[in-house]
Amino acid sequence: MKYATVLLVAGSALSISAPAMAQSAVDGTFTGPRVEILGGYDSSSAGSSIDDDSSVDNDQSIEGVVYGGGLGYDFNAGGVVLGVEGEYTGSTADVEFQDGDFEGFGLGNVETGRDLYIGARVGLLAQPDLLVYAKGGYTNAKYNIRSTFGTETFDEDIDADGYRVGAGVEYAMNERSFVKLEYRYSNYSDAEIDYAGDAPDTANFDIDTDRHQVVAGVGFRF
Repeated sequence: MKYATVLLVAGSALSISAPAMAQSAVDGTFTGPRVEILGGYDSSSAGSSIDDDSSVDNDQSIEGVVYGGGLGYDFNAGGVVLGVEGEYTGSTADVEFQDGDFEGFGLGNVETGRDLYIGARVGLLAQPDLLVYAKGGYTNAKYNIRSTFGTETFDEDIDADGYRVGAGVEYAMNERSFVKLEYRYSNYSDAEIDYAGDAPDTANFDIDTDRHQVVAGVGFRF
C-alpha cells in the first residue's frame, strides 16, 4: 500500500507540473520503435500477508542482479509521450542460508527465473531531450524450486502472475540513442507449479510476493 501511495503522489506531482514541463520534442527524439539493454538491482520479498521470521536476522528477501532487454514503441502527442513496451529479463537472486538462518520469503528454497513484462507508459518532456515517465502493466515471473531426493534433482517452477508499476527518466543522447534509469515495483498474487515433462501443473494458488528493482538501460531507436 505504501508503494502505491508514493506512486500516486508522484503521479499527481507530474500532473500538476505538466503545463510547465510540456515542451515541443525534437522531431523523432522520443518517437518510433526502440530496443534496449537493461541491468540493475533486483529484490524479491515477502508481502504484507506473509511472515516467516525464524529469527531477528531474517530479512525475508533475496537480492541479486537483474539483466535482460526490452522492446517498445512511442509516439509524441504534443509534449506527452505515450508508449507500449515489453521485456524479457533474468536475475541472479536466490535463497541463501545465513549463519544457519534460512533467508526465505514465503516460496521456499528457490532461485529467480525469467520475468516477462508487457505494459504501457506515459511521459512528459522536462526538456526536449529529457523524458520523465510513469509505467504500468502485467508481469509473469518464474521462481525455480531447488529440490533433490537422493541423487535425483527435480525441475519445477513456480509460475507467478502479477502487476508492475514504476517511474523513471530517459535522456536522449541523440535522435537514435538514449539512456534511462527507473524504479519498478511488482506484486505477484496468483501462482501455479509447473512440473517438468507430462505431469499436469497444479491449480492456481494465492501468494503475496513483492519485487523491487532499480534498473538502468541503454537503447536505440529505428
